[in-house]
Amino acid sequence: MGGWAIAVHGGAGVDPNLPLQRQEEAKRLLTRCLNLGISALRSNLPAIDVVELVVRELESDPLFNSGRGSALTEKGTVEMEASIMDGTKRRCGAVSGVTTVKNPVSLARLVMEKSPHSYLAFSGAEDFARQQGVEMVENDYFITEENVGMLKLAKEANSILFDYRIPLPGTCAAGAAATNTPIRMNGLPISVYAPETVGCTVVDRQGRCAAATSTGGLMNKKIGRIGDSPLIGSGTYAGKLCGVSCTGEGEAIIRATLARDVAAVMEYKGLGLQAAVDFVIKERLDDGKAGLIAVSSKGEVACGFNANGMFRGCATEDGFMEVGIW
Repeated sequence: MGGWAIAVHGGAGVDPNLPLQRQEEAKRLLTRCLNLGISALRSNLPAIDVVELVVRELESDPLFNSGRGSALTEKGTVEMEASIMDGTKRRCGAVSGVTTVKNPVSLARLVMEKSPHSYLAFSGAEDFARQQGVEMVENDYFITEENVGMLKLAKEANSILFDYRIPLPGTCAAGAAATNTPIRMNGLPISVYAPETVGCTVVDRQGRCAAATSTGGLMNKKIGRIGDSPLIGSGTYAGKLCGVSCTGEGEAIIRATLARDVAAVMEYKGLGLQAAVDFVIKERLDDGKAGLIAVSSKGEVACGFNANGMFRGCATEDGFMEVGIW
């Protein structure tokens, strides 16, 4: 075994005009979450415990789009989704449409461990949460003043915003929109592209891989929309070879079954981790924009993205540690 490794992300696709203060805030949060995971790994916690711990921390901070600070639906509410997977026996759990569960990733783990199912959604997931005694809060807990303002802008533009914190064209220079080349989702134009899903992948000292992903989805999304984050094999995957968490244009990630494909090309093409990540980013996304983080059972860590940036951090037991955006 090559020792433990950990990677975290806060979303792929970043406004090139993102203020330096916001960049530094993101780096501090990623560093804090990395250090939390590193401490847990040094204490010999298993990989599945570490990914849950780190994603809970990300869900509890309003900076990124998961848990508190989640994007708002067209009706101004929050509908969250998350998934988690333990690569040892390919066990998994996922939830969608949760509105009062403080930490959706922990509910996903309970689905994996305490139910006969792999995926629960909407009222069924909420009922299960109450049965399991998880911490519940009012939907208002997840809503921030900033998001309310950005939903208003999205509605005025009659648009779905991938990154609800990037100004719309006409307000100031705005990321992808400033190129005058409209981004498209399922063939329909949208204004800007830069989602901020969160995720974590870990391999522990025993070579056990795990992955978890959590998100609030798209700003101004339709009620009931489900993205890639809770879909095992698309947004999240872990097996004996690797653990993967994806972020970006959910519809493109779903079509590519992106997370599983990293493991598939490692297994069937014999590629190493970084080569497998590079291959799926280049060959599987068509016109979609996305990114991913991954670890291998050998203690390797890798990331890849075809957007202009991805909030990310990674560390390995041999002392390597990196936090980056671009």
